[in-house]
Amino acid sequence: MRPLLDFGPLLPQDPSEIIVGLVLFFIILYAMSKVVVPMFEKTYAERSSLIQGGIERAEAAQREAQAALSDYKAQLAGAREEAGRLREEAKAQGAAIVAEMRQQAQEESARLLTNAKSQIEAERASAVTQLRTEVGGLATSLAGRIVGESLSDDERAKRTVDRFLAELESQAPAGRA
Repeated sequence: MRPLLDFGPLLPQDPSEIIVGLVLFFIILYAMSKVVVPMFEKTYAERSSLIQGGIERAEAAQREAQAALSDYKAQLAGAREEAGRLREEAKAQGAAIVAEMRQQAQEESARLLTNAKSQIEAERASAVTQLRTEVGGLATSLAGRIVGESLSDDERAKRTVDRFLAELESQAPAGRA
């Protein structure tokens, strides 16, 4: 009959092999617990502390990034307020400039209107003087033909012309009304 577990060539032939195997096993186990396991634990602790330090540095960097972000947001809000204030100042300055230009345009318009009125008045006075001279000359020659005598006397002609024009001026407003 065959045994249930067949170890084949691994089954020790001599019981002393089992004892030597067990002694060697315990020696290796002792050496591993005194040399290898502490080295593993030391390496594990170093890596754990390195990882923990990395995590702490990452958290510190995250806090710094959050602080920088809040500073940036505050600066951005300040810049937006400044831009709004500058925009309002520019609008106010623009409105002031427009009002000033409008005022200057009105003053210039009034000045031009005054100059035009005075020029028209001067031309009117010149035209009236020229018309008096021409009408006077025509009236004198016409009166001389009607009367049949020459009105070559300047003083007499001037009085006649002035009287004629005065009569015309007094009749003109009555005729217009």
